[in-house]
Amino acid sequence: MTTALLSTAQELHARARKGRRAVVMTMGALHEGHAGLIRAARRIAGPDGEVVVTVFVNPLQFGAGEDLDRYPRTLEADLKVAGQAGADAVFAPSVEEVYPGGDPQVRVTAGPMGERLEGASRPGHFDGMLTVVAKLLHLTRPDVALYGQKDAQQLALIRRMVRDLNFGVEIVAVPTAREEDGLALSSRNRFLSPDERRTALALSRALFAGRDRHAAQEALRARAREVPATQARAEALSAIGESRAAADAHAVATASPGAPAAVRAAARQVLDDAAHYDPPLELDYLALVDPSDFTEIGDDHTGEAVLAVAARVGATRLIDNIPLTFGSLGAAS
Repeated sequence: MTTALLSTAQELHARARKGRRAVVMTMGALHEGHAGLIRAARRIAGPDGEVVVTVFVNPLQFGAGEDLDRYPRTLEADLKVAGQAGADAVFAPSVEEVYPGGDPQVRVTAGPMGERLEGASRPGHFDGMLTVVAKLLHLTRPDVALYGQKDAQQLALIRRMVRDLNFGVEIVAVPTAREEDGLALSSRNRFLSPDERRTALALSRALFAGRDRHAAQEALRARAREVPATQARAEALSAIGESRAAADAHAVATASPGAPAAVRAAARQVLDDAAHYDPPLELDYLALVDPSDFTEIGDDHTGEAVLAVAARVGATRLIDNIPLTFGSLGAAS
């Protein structure tokens, strides 16, 4: 497949369209995580559709002291990765093409959800992100746009913008791609030294520790629902050596839920240990939130949640998250 490199919206709009157009938005420095998004887009678009990958390092979403100038630009390599994954075109506009009048005076505002977690750590980041996503959706005119779950808050805000402002596009989430050792794929991983990378593994290990605690508690709660609190049942369990399991299950069933607190504590222990590594992990936040608004969930929460973490290792800031479901055996993905 020959992948076209386009630099203007006029070139993109001049392409003949048939079937569905699926768009994957990136800031370049493509890796296997991006390739997975492109392959998913190819499947959705089908053989008669079109997959467009955007490559644009958006200055609006970088704050003072952040790594705009340091962010890798690897367009030639990106074109190759996109083509091998099934892209029909790479749209790589200049800043002047996207913002022809300079910094836009009218922008999309992320609202209260955009002020939490990443928004609190990076003021204005989500306003800049939503503004460029809105512009790129208009410029590329897709039927469907795909985003990775690693940027969970970004994904939630894009979905909210599309719903609140009536964008005629379907938003599809694709699970986080990871290295074999669990580290979430990121364009910023290339900045990590070998020692820093070992420290960075604490992010995913913390999430997995929280996930494992969650799964254990959900299993106990399910077992508790199957253990009637009767004397005859207790005697029967005791007779076959299950009295301890029954007691544990009953305790879980009758105590206040507490599962979110236990999940946070399990993850926090890993991160606290990593603060003493050489080099150390500097935690920005650990949060267990409702994905609808990114507020912290309470111990009585049921339904979907996101366990999210952000930290700095050396000069590199990394984020990661996993989805959880409370109140059923459904757990991590």
